[in-house]
Amino acid sequence: MSLSGKVALVTGAGTGIGKEIAVELAKQGAKVAINYNSSEAGAKDTKQRIDEFYGDSIIVKADVSQKNEIDQMVKEVADHFGGIDILVNNAALQLNLDLFDYTDELYDKMMNINLKGYWQCIQAVTPYMKKKQCGRIINISSVHGKRPTDFDTVYSMTKGGIKMLARESAIELAKYGITVNTIAPGYVNVGKGGDGSDRKKFPLGRGGLPSDIAHMVCYIASDKTDYMSGASVRLDGASMLL
Repeated sequence: MSLSGKVALVTGAGTGIGKEIAVELAKQGAKVAINYNSSEAGAKDTKQRIDEFYGDSIIVKADVSQKNEIDQMVKEVADHFGGIDILVNNAALQLNLDLFDYTDELYDKMMNINLKGYWQCIQAVTPYMKKKQCGRIINISSVHGKRPTDFDTVYSMTKGGIKMLARESAIELAKYGITVNTIAPGYVNVGKGGDGSDRKKFPLGRGGLPSDIAHMVCYIASDKTDYMSGASVRLDGASMLL
């Protein structure tokens, strides 16, 4: 499942799931662009972890809610590494607000990062993938795109939209050899306290880890999944079944 020679851009790679995805892609041989917006120290830590095993990576700052910054980021990555083979749309915002606590401004901010940002990142990398007639686009969504919650309506809306963005993009980009898939994690312990046991039951005896998501990303990014596109992989240890 080697990704040697592949170039991957991971958004939101300074913290949590994105950090682990970037590190694991580098372990599999990919050249990795570590995107961050506000977590500069986290991005530097991600790069340091990659440097420790002599992986190849760069740090690129961009706010994925801003098209001009996305376009500049993608150009910088492509110019540095000679193209882009893998895009992992991961950067996201979760405010955990009730329905009537959202203002117009907060709604727009959530949509612009979690959904519009994914769409515009896809638009930005596609020309580079078309040149090679191949590419992997992997969108990190959530089980909340399917299962309603009682703590953030707008967040769930964005995650549901990501699934349809991937499905429609998979159809349109198939003729260029580009696949588009979604990973929908359940609870993932990103070190912010607790293991999720106070909120969920886990048939496998634990909550999710960032490494669980990272391993799935590497598999989808590999040449083992040439015929996989438009799919959504629920990665929650079967917790949704309870």
